Amino acid sequence: MSVKHALLALLDEEPMYGYQLRAAFEERTASTWPLNIGQVYTTLSRLERDGLVEGGDTDDDGHQIYKLTEAGHGELTEWFGGAVPRSQPARDELAIKVALAVSAPGLDAGAVIQRQRAATMTALQGYNRLKRGTADLAYGLVLDSLIFAAEAEVRWLDHCDARLRRVAAQPEGGAP
Repeated sequence: MSVKHALLALLDEEPMYGYQLRAAFEERTASTWPLNIGQVYTTLSRLERDGLVEGGDTDDDGHQIYKLTEAGHGELTEWFGGAVPRSQPARDELAIKVALAVSAPGLDAGAVIQRQRAATMTALQGYNRLKRGTADLAYGLVLDSLIFAAEAEVRWLDHCDARLRRVAAQPEGGAP
């Protein structure tokens, strides 16, 4: 997730201070990816250093208000105009866990897969319940992303389970 670009996008709408940015981010993403306030201010410092935002005025409570610079607007335009790179996949803890489970001696990898499948199905049901209860477009799209990812995870776990069963059914010394 690009906190940098998320903050730039929010500042493109209006100048804000750190806590407002965090609240706006969490509102738009339905708090799916909680944002630490320290991370917000660290990112704002870097953005200011790089000339993408400028801090200036303070509000009545003394909070420094940040606004997007022309360079920041250009960076944001470039980000929205491009695709999210897929060349370096994020580390997937579940894929690593399953890969290690199927080769761990004495471990029931099928049980590991089934426990995860049950947990993912529970999450999927929760996302669908939340989706039925919202009319907010941004929140709905975030929920759609979570639903599609959970559905894909269930399909992948079913695939893993089927492959594990096929391998287990092969005679000793057969091709994997």
